Amino acid sequence: MVPATEDARIRYMPLDQQAIIKQIDDVLSKSVNVAGAVEISRAFNVLFSAIHRLAPPGSASARNLKGYESSLTSGVIEMSRKLPLIRGMLEALRNDYESGYLETVVETVHADIFVNFLDMADSLLQQGYKDPAAVVAGSVLEEHLRKLCDKHGIPTVKADGKPKKADALNSELASANIYSKLDQKSVTAWQDLRNKAAHGEYSEYAQEQVVLMIQGVRDFASRYSA
Repeated sequence: MVPATEDARIRYMPLDQQAIIKQIDDVLSKSVNVAGAVEISRAFNVLFSAIHRLAPPGSASARNLKGYESSLTSGVIEMSRKLPLIRGMLEALRNDYESGYLETVVETVHADIFVNFLDMADSLLQQGYKDPAAVVAGSVLEEHLRKLCDKHGIPTVKADGKPKKADALNSELASANIYSKLDQKSVTAWQDLRNKAAHGEYSEYAQEQVVLMIQGVRDFASRYSA
């Protein structure tokens, strides 16, 4: 069975850096001049939770946070001793967001997931399932287009709040000179192949075309990171 497009799609949330910075400032304001067991415990847990929630996977903040997990069960004295340190971690995370340093981390995480799903498409293809392979590869490509739009400030939803279709995203990215008209034609061809697979038009394309599609999508993503 060919997986539904929405099921095969990877969903990402675009970064709203100003909203994140506002969250961090709010948390930091609640961890100043705390005293007493209850306030110290509350401040430490709020700071810890904020870093855990807002630090991208693979970032230094996410890695360093693991060293403070034991403090959550070590009592107020240990929390009090480490409170300035974990507060400093959140301040550093804020600075990274404000300076735009975390964009590279987010792109790396996206690239890793992207590669994993294309590897899944390759595996399906090697097992003779060209149709699911085409759907997975095409769905991953569409989400990559959405991430490219997010990166370059191109809206991915229409005025009525509905998501734009892949062909509209492709057109707007090319019109904004994010990539060439030749790349636009390639993306159109890959999406057409995906649509044929998703709608059961299996005789309209060959396995060799799916092979070229997956290779092309990999190359496209390597040249235009999101």
